[in-house]
Amino acid sequence: MTITDPRAFILANTRLQTVPHAPEISLWLADEITPIWKLTEEELGELGLPPPFWAFAWSGGQGLARWVLDNPQMFAGRTVVDFATGSGLVGVAAMKAGAVSVLCADIDPFCGAAVALNAEANGVTLDFTDANLLDNPPPPVDVICAGDVCYEKPMTERVMAWLRAAKAQGSRVFIGDPHRTYFRTDGLTHLAEYQVPTTRELEDFAIKRSSVFELD
Repeated sequence: MTITDPRAFILANTRLQTVPHAPEISLWLADEITPIWKLTEEELGELGLPPPFWAFAWSGGQGLARWVLDNPQMFAGRTVVDFATGSGLVGVAAMKAGAVSVLCADIDPFCGAAVALNAEANGVTLDFTDANLLDNPPPPVDVICAGDVCYEKPMTERVMAWLRAAKAQGSRVFIGDPHRTYFRTDGLTHLAEYQVPTTRELEDFAIKRSSVFELD
């Protein structure tokens, strides 16, 4: 069996709930009482479903969304890309902060349905692309946001080089990360730090220290 209707699958397997560290925002998320929470990696593969990163509010994204909401002057009237958007959390925050447009980008095509549902739930409009933005020069936008993008060393290096290219061509770049192994702070300005509630199913601690940085 493969999933032919991602939107229906998300509605059936997640539930709408407020984001712990950004309660102004509600997302369709998985938790202990939703069916997708219990699916194994093998079962996900049989469904043709990539790991559902879009079904969780990761700590880096939560911290970044909190900072965006608290600093609307950085986003009001701006064009924004939410890179590796997942659920669209940071994109929703940017629109609530007054962005003129937000492009949510993620190579997982299921994210398109998740972003659309989460935009509807929050009364905002988000654009989406599943194209790999790393394959081309960064788009000419005012701001690029990137939360939780430093899981693996080769990907971290590629993403950071792309973000630095975006900075060099004039975009402001904001990054949210819970100090993962491959995340380096050189060339970054520290803007804020939060204690973000997560779940032990996803992270090593129930509360994660999540920081927000701007690329110098």
